Amino acid sequence: MTYTWNNNTLSLQYDPEQAALNISVSGSDVTWSWTGAPFIRRNGGEVLNFTDAHCESRAYKTGVADGVRATYTHFRAPDGTEYPYTVETFVYLDIPSGDLKTEVRLDGDGKGEVATLAFPPRMKFDAGEGEGYTVLPRMQGTLVPAGHPIRHCGGEIYERDGYIPIYGQVKHGCGYTAIYDTPYDARYDLIGEEVLPYFIPSLGYMAYKRVMVFSFFAEGDFNTMAKKYRSYLAERGELVTLREKIARNPRVAELIGTPIVHTGSAVHISPKSDYYNKEDPSKNDYCTPFSETADRLRALKEKGADKVYLHLDGWGCHGYDNLHPDPFPVNELAGGADGMRALQQTCTELGYLFGIHDQYRDYYYDAPSFSFDNAIMYIDGTHPYCSVWYGGPHSFLCAELAPDYVRRNYNTFEELDIKLDGSYLDVFSVVRLDECFNPDHPMTREQCARARRECLDILSDRGIIPSSEEVLGCIVNSQVLCHHAPFFTSNLGSREAVNVGIPIPLLNLVYHDCVVIPWFGPDYKGGWGIAGSDRGYLWAVLCGDTIYYDINATPEMVAYGKIALELNRRVALCDLVSHEFVDGNPRARRSVFSDGTVVTADFDADTFEITYPDGEVVRG
Repeated sequence: MTYTWNNNTLSLQYDPEQAALNISVSGSDVTWSWTGAPFIRRNGGEVLNFTDAHCESRAYKTGVADGVRATYTHFRAPDGTEYPYTVETFVYLDIPSGDLKTEVRLDGDGKGEVATLAFPPRMKFDAGEGEGYTVLPRMQGTLVPAGHPIRHCGGEIYERDGYIPIYGQVKHGCGYTAIYDTPYDARYDLIGEEVLPYFIPSLGYMAYKRVMVFSFFAEGDFNTMAKKYRSYLAERGELVTLREKIARNPRVAELIGTPIVHTGSAVHISPKSDYYNKEDPSKNDYCTPFSETADRLRALKEKGADKVYLHLDGWGCHGYDNLHPDPFPVNELAGGADGMRALQQTCTELGYLFGIHDQYRDYYYDAPSFSFDNAIMYIDGTHPYCSVWYGGPHSFLCAELAPDYVRRNYNTFEELDIKLDGSYLDVFSVVRLDECFNPDHPMTREQCARARRECLDILSDRGIIPSSEEVLGCIVNSQVLCHHAPFFTSNLGSREAVNVGIPIPLLNLVYHDCVVIPWFGPDYKGGWGIAGSDRGYLWAVLCGDTIYYDINATPEMVAYGKIALELNRRVALCDLVSHEFVDGNPRARRSVFSDGTVVTADFDADTFEITYPDGEVVRG
């Protein structure tokens, strides 16, 4: 049976038995439609298509929703095996917003039986070259022109493939923004140029209703998508700006217009670490004393760096990435607690902010408090294992337990009279959200995100600027500073990398005035997440963000860096209103901020121009 209904923006034709939906957008000749059957994939590999199941449907309308409910039963695998699953779906127009929404709930699954639930199907994308593009939330943001292959990805939401839980497509100017309304157990796949959203179990079961929002527009672009999601967050009280973070923790204001200096003290590489140098064991242990770092900061001040946020690695007992979550006592070779305190006091005297690296996920076997009882437990009763990092073999600490370790360790800093201005809780804002099946501390992915935010909130409530690695939408409300949030490239760690698709600041268009993002300084081209053809400094000015200073920066680099820092000081609390290609050229960009500041940059010419609202123009 085919159902038809409409609102002021959309007209729908829907056959739930065939999972066929056609969408006409008012003001446009473009039609969007579903393609491919929705399905259940079992962990054994069997694929159960909705179109092969028995379907019963009915029109359903409430005061806020107008659509069709459908129930699918008698799911059969290709070999004829029938499975006792019931799937309830609701496809409807949301009356208050005018958006299309989809809901799906699977009942009857046993623990660990189902791998994925794919509903709704992917949207057909038949735009030719030059007629449209796909927008993916890969890191800062990726635009892929129609007619170009999209490099395959894992598609995890709230990981590098999905900093934020949206994607979208445009053809002939008409497009849609897809928002995962239930994002914590969500993913996407790429079938050619089409995006397939799907969901995975929570603690072994599909467990709850999964919801998506599709907002269509007759004319728009990736800015439209970003601003739709920003409005979506604001309506739900889920957009926490830097102004609000400053009200909670006034020290955050000192970070605006401040460069980041990243340096380290002690390093010890375990013989069991993947980084261990067998050819030259002497390279596995080295140390820069706190006093030497203090001297370098004094020299940097003399070179003109009036403000700095110091990010200090390797202060713990065995140095960087060792013994967590039990890094105390402070490394003796570096100078011990007295030396660390003296470095902190030097920063205060210089007017610099003193921040540290810390870690509450990697759970090292040689940590004094290590116990598998506190580690993440998988569904089969085993535990994660990793030996990549300097400290060697470790598991993962269950995030439900992490806040108490944070409280304990920062009590220790207070007892040592080491006054921290900032702290970086490593990987919380980049690695996948963990599940834990330990019955003493079970944890869903959503609960994991909540616990990670709690750790950062503990810092804020102590007047410490909370920082983490990149920017995930599920963490950012409790985060002020990140290490970096650049683009998806062919090789993230290589200065010879090329862009995957066309980089766009999708994240900044949503969250610019909510988080501080540093980029490489003016003396650096290419690098982590930056294509070898591009200079991170141009992205800093285009996004109105802060930059890194090398601790040994020259006076010339310090002075030149202040152009970006002054821009950041002026616009950090402003919305990034729009970002566009100048004359359609993706190598030439223009950004507009809510205070009226306009920035243009040309990546081929390696030049930029900043025009402030008062008419002042700065070029570089």
